[in-house]
Amino acid sequence: MSEKHTTNTAFVDLPLHASIQEALQDAGLTHATPIQEQSLPLTLKGHDVMGLAQTGTGKTAAFLIALLQYLMVNPVHPKAKGPWAIIVAPTRELAIQIKKDADQLGRYTGLKSLAVYGGTNIEHQKNLFAATNIDIVIGTPGRIIDLYKQKVFRLKNIDVCVLDEADRMFDLGFIDDVRYLLKQMPPAKERLNLLFSATMAQKVQELAYEHFNAPKTVSIEADHPTADNVEQSLYHTAKHEKTPLLLGLLAKEQPQRSIIFLNTKRDLERLSIVLEANGYPNAALSGDIAQKKREQVIKSFQNGETNIVVATDVAARGLHIPDVSHVFNYDLPQVAEDYVHRIGRTARAGATGKAISFACEEYVYSLPEIEHYIENKVPVVSIDDDLLADVIPPSDEALAALKDEQRQRREKSGNRRGNGRNNNGGKRPANRKHTTRRHNKNGNH
Repeated sequence: MSEKHTTNTAFVDLPLHASIQEALQDAGLTHATPIQEQSLPLTLKGHDVMGLAQTGTGKTAAFLIALLQYLMVNPVHPKAKGPWAIIVAPTRELAIQIKKDADQLGRYTGLKSLAVYGGTNIEHQKNLFAATNIDIVIGTPGRIIDLYKQKVFRLKNIDVCVLDEADRMFDLGFIDDVRYLLKQMPPAKERLNLLFSATMAQKVQELAYEHFNAPKTVSIEADHPTADNVEQSLYHTAKHEKTPLLLGLLAKEQPQRSIIFLNTKRDLERLSIVLEANGYPNAALSGDIAQKKREQVIKSFQNGETNIVVATDVAARGLHIPDVSHVFNYDLPQVAEDYVHRIGRTARAGATGKAISFACEEYVYSLPEIEHYIENKVPVVSIDDDLLADVIPPSDEALAALKDEQRQRREKSGNRRGNGRNNNGGKRPANRKHTTRRHNKNGNH
């Protein structure tokens, strides 16, 4: 981490449990980021918190450290049964990432976490609950409710509730599910409640004030929604020129690792095979891709096997991919907040990055809203003719394969209709150096 990204507050100076301190040292995390520096003193004293900060500034670690600390220092009755904490996220990708971070930061606590989300076999997830005592449930609202209503676990002993990216849950229509879950838990005064997001709409604040216990608000650089170290630029271009312009920019910029965002999966799939035909191997990431394949794509991108991902907004939040040098908005997002989250995939942890956007006749109408939201004009760059590359069309075989894949997916989706909810939704270290918090109210083992 760079000095710009962190503060002078060292984790060793905070009253954190020894198991958490050791995991932080293992992860090379020595100093708190601004959101952690301001939120942790409050949460460590038991205050509920609403945290607002730019994406990539350590919000996930902020709530995970607070959650783990609360569970480790607050004893439970030996006959009580978990889970003790719940983390609700809007997408399966975010739930998976939170689970990964929870495993890292909680590796010596003895606390067991499980991520649950749609798109995977619910029976397998039920079996995981049956096989072990789960302390922390991480998941998307729909799948959590499905499992809860099937009495796979209870929520009456929840000590910590975290809502991550609550504004996105409003956008995706999950907020009624979230309210339902909150009502199944103990009263707000009997648990620690945390809400973290890169944007904080009025409706989100109202949710927190309604269901939390006098939450404290922590806001970091709220006047500048986009990271200062992202170099933004905008090209006004005709729709038919976007692909030649993208190819020209890829050749000019030579990005180390890049994400290209589109608004629809149909355009995404078409662009993906065009990029392949022009010598740019890539992976596609959208909500219609099978969960197992999506996880493979993310893993391949994280470890550097894949350098270009073409994605819809499913990849705009919660994915911690190191060294993403460029984000391309092939399509301008239709929601201003999504622009912030998209370009937040680069310039993470104090690094620098570029965000290049195309404003075509179809999506340019969202530009004024975006610029109003970020309180800045996105610098406009003129297009040189030399920048428009010749496009090699994909082969007939590639187009036929794409059409066949789309047809099969439509048929499979049609067969699943009416069969229930279909929401978005590292091995745990075997050795632990500290014991879990299995104490009774009197502090006895």
